Amino acid sequence: MTATASSPDTTSSRPTASVTVGVGPLSFEDVVAVARQDARVEVSPEALAEVRRTRAVIDALADDDQAHYGVSTGFGALATRHIPVELRAQLQRSLVRSHAAGSGPEVEREVVRALMLLRISTLATGRTGIREETLTTYVAMLNAGITPVVHEYGSLGCSGDLAPLSHCALALMGEGVVRDATGEKLPTEEVFAAAGITPVELREKEGLALINGTDGMLGMLVLAITDLRMLLKVADVTAAMSVEGQLGTDDVFAADLHALRPQPGQALSAANLRKVMQGSGIRDSHRDPEACTRVQDAYSLRCSPQVAGGVRDTVEHAARVAGYELASAVDNPVVTPDGRVESNGNFHGAPVAYVLDFLAIVAADLASISERRTDRFLDVSRNHGLHAFLADDPGVDSGHMIAQYTQAAIVSEMKRLAAPASVDSIPSSAMQEDHVSMGWSAARKLRRSVDGLTRVLAVELLTAARALELRAPLTPAPATAAVVAALRAAGAPAPGPDRFLAPEIETAVRLVASGGALAAAEAVTGPLS
Repeated sequence: MTATASSPDTTSSRPTASVTVGVGPLSFEDVVAVARQDARVEVSPEALAEVRRTRAVIDALADDDQAHYGVSTGFGALATRHIPVELRAQLQRSLVRSHAAGSGPEVEREVVRALMLLRISTLATGRTGIREETLTTYVAMLNAGITPVVHEYGSLGCSGDLAPLSHCALALMGEGVVRDATGEKLPTEEVFAAAGITPVELREKEGLALINGTDGMLGMLVLAITDLRMLLKVADVTAAMSVEGQLGTDDVFAADLHALRPQPGQALSAANLRKVMQGSGIRDSHRDPEACTRVQDAYSLRCSPQVAGGVRDTVEHAARVAGYELASAVDNPVVTPDGRVESNGNFHGAPVAYVLDFLAIVAADLASISERRTDRFLDVSRNHGLHAFLADDPGVDSGHMIAQYTQAAIVSEMKRLAAPASVDSIPSSAMQEDHVSMGWSAARKLRRSVDGLTRVLAVELLTAARALELRAPLTPAPATAAVVAALRAAGAPAPGPDRFLAPEIETAVRLVASGGALAAAEAVTGPLS
């Protein structure tokens, strides 16, 4: 399991030719369009006018003998030093160079593009005092498909994602290394020259404005929420396939039963399960109470809406927090609408870090219940008439025995990833920054969790599809049959003797991640909730 595996395809149906950045917030769809679909970015005339207006405030302070943080002082624990006029351009360059101190593997392109877009959005509010030419050059870099090399480690999630944003600011200065639109890693100066972009000579306040934000953790939060919203629907589809394949009942998903406990996500999940199982010949085969002696299904089947519903509600809570952050102008100091330049603490990533950690917890639990449903298929004492491990010839063949091991290994890692990063804090900057959020770390592990959930659901889908076919001549529901057909069309063979299983698992992973599994079900049911 890697953090760089294919992300679920959440392509929006809205046009993605361009995204306009104004003084107001971006939408989730805007972030996804730029991060994953390479939509072009434009800055509205209103935003440019506000940028020019507030830059005049900073210019008026540039020659002031009074110290102003970020304009004529050092930074962090060095903020007490007054910097003379002739050293202030060097001050900004030195800030960016020294803070571009990341280490470790490269961060994914979509994360860097989301980070860049969100920093552009804050700059466009006019609250940072940036110059217009600095903003438009940043936009040009993004639109040219230039991706600064940002590293895994370096952000503590307070004073913003300093190191990741500094690597982007370093590129804006024409320094460091980037990947061009083809993905080749080259010196920034060379790539800028080929794209016709002139590097920026930073002026007063601009270094801070470029690096002081929660944009990295926020970008990863938006992408994760987008992915989890889709995966939650897939989880309902795979749960329905498992309930059906294990001769479970859909009676427990009745709307009136869920109305007795009005948790909104639970009701949506139960409704999805009813839709997906509708018209199932397998379910109809055991509706007669005299023919079916089972009283209740196991929790992993019967309580699927309660678990998935709780995950849904948590995701929507996280989305509200992300919405507030998208509407924020995070910098320190800021230029207020009435022209004051004020220090503040809005760069602290705690609100974002908390929900990033919360999502890792619920993703782990959703994966856990999926793995438990899969395991039931493989045990002859619980799978109601199917072969051990769904093997073609048990003993000679092992069937899906080790596919469940793979699921279990991923779920175990996801449980470790659910340990919150935000409860940790390591003081830095000579105790000036004595409490930090670790939001970047929370976001990085959440990306691994989302990838893990994708893979766990894929194994459940692969296993449930095999079980449904082994129930022949009983026929599955039209929706679940459509998912099985999509899996076979994607290249995963029908049940038979043992074969190299890893490629089939990856086929199922791609079907889940691309949205193909969900699309197959929704072609029958209509849009799921």
